[in-house]
Amino acid sequence: MAKTMFLIKGNICGDRVRLGRAMHKPPMTQEDLAREINFLGMEITPLIISRIEQGQRHVCDAELLMLSKALGVSLDWLCENQV
Repeated sequence: MAKTMFLIKGNICGDRVRLGRAMHKPPMTQEDLAREINFLGMEITPLIISRIEQGQRHVCDAELLMLSKALGVSLDWLCENQV
């Protein structure tokens, strides 16, 4: 029997990552965001950004921090649920 590491599918920030990119003037592409995160010292690809935004990949705390810094938003905003 396989062990499941996560009981919840998706992640809590995918929609906000997409919205954070769109709020930039001009809008930030997934490539731009990946480049900015790489510049901050964490290796990430545009494919990973895409999977995060689609809820296909979990995000660890260090990645949340880098995403918030690269997007120029707070961790609270990034993790806030949209209704």
